[in-house]
Amino acid sequence: MESRVLSSGAIGNIPRLAIKPATRINNVGVGSAVSFPVRRLVNNTEGGNLVWGRQLRPNLLNLDYSHPTKHADHVLKPCLAAASDSTGDAAPTGFLAKNPWLVTGFFFFMWYFLNVIFNILNKKIYNYFPYPYFVSVIHLAVGVVYCLGSWAVGLPKRAPIDSNLLKLLIPVAVCHALGHVTSNVSFAAVAVSFTHTIKALEPFFNAAASQFILGQSIPITLWLSLAPVVLGVSMASLTELSFNWLGFISAMISNISFTYRSIYSKKAMTDMDSTNLYAYISIIALFVCLPPAIILEGPQLLKHGFNDAIAKVGMTKFVTDLFWVGMFYHLYNQLATNTLERVAPLTHAVGNVLKRVFVIGFSIIIFGNKISTQTAIGTSIAIAGVACYSLIKAKIEEEKRNLKSA
Repeated sequence: MESRVLSSGAIGNIPRLAIKPATRINNVGVGSAVSFPVRRLVNNTEGGNLVWGRQLRPNLLNLDYSHPTKHADHVLKPCLAAASDSTGDAAPTGFLAKNPWLVTGFFFFMWYFLNVIFNILNKKIYNYFPYPYFVSVIHLAVGVVYCLGSWAVGLPKRAPIDSNLLKLLIPVAVCHALGHVTSNVSFAAVAVSFTHTIKALEPFFNAAASQFILGQSIPITLWLSLAPVVLGVSMASLTELSFNWLGFISAMISNISFTYRSIYSKKAMTDMDSTNLYAYISIIALFVCLPPAIILEGPQLLKHGFNDAIAKVGMTKFVTDLFWVGMFYHLYNQLATNTLERVAPLTHAVGNVLKRVFVIGFSIIIFGNKISTQTAIGTSIAIAGVACYSLIKAKIEEEKRNLKSA
């Protein structure tokens, strides 16, 4: 399920007759059943994906992607020809290769499932262990251990890193760490549904950064589509029963952090595959999160934090909860990569909106949070606005790609 990128040396081994002369191939991503051409980094419309580079693949934290079948005739078909045996017979294809929608559907299901489970378990931990800085460290630490274990067995093989690449990744990792910690502070302070409602404003911050920091021209239709997002979040905030300023401000800082993460991601151009990139960024982010956790929560944890949690749920449940919440955090991000690289921009946009709806809906059901009618209406308006924004932006990106390829 992990992503790969063929190096230029590997591509050089493909027989010349297997590639059409007019087609230019730099990197090719290899999925579980079907290979897709790698896309360039584009604007991030949500805090889900992290870093691309020159001809990079989608990574963990939500980008726009071109439809995998659109270039299939130019890239994939010749490669399949090269896979034929010496007698000229076509390489055999399995059931999943003939029905790739089954694999894509499974990835969507697992992405949603792991994300919902993470949010629910995360909030349950905060109900008896309200230390978001320490829990954020655990999220990253478990993921780092997972990555180190994967490297140890060669799945994937660890990509080398130098000082120049490290300098490029540090700003991305710092923004990732800050956004992750502040999200958890908000989750601990208010209802999960309210935090996700506030985080629906992320496209607004991304559009503002693109317009005023990167100097990109944002069409008026995109700005108009963001109006219901702002209106809906405002309505939900005014009547949210769990509202407090700590949760609200933390969620807003998270939005800003993930926006700057997108900006720095554009500058971190590298040919490294996204799985290795996310591993390195997680390691850097872990070191960024450790000092504030030790300074702000260390004395309280040693004095009564750990003892109170163990007294409430027991040592075994406490340790296993922390382990599994870290695993779910890492795995749902990794599954998001494999899911989003398989679909067209419109499908990607709808998928991200539906994911937020799923999380909000399940959190209300599981925790029995009471919400006012105005909060429900405001949340619905905000989500609808995010859907409109995502669909419009996806169409604009698709039109740009069509013009470039014409």
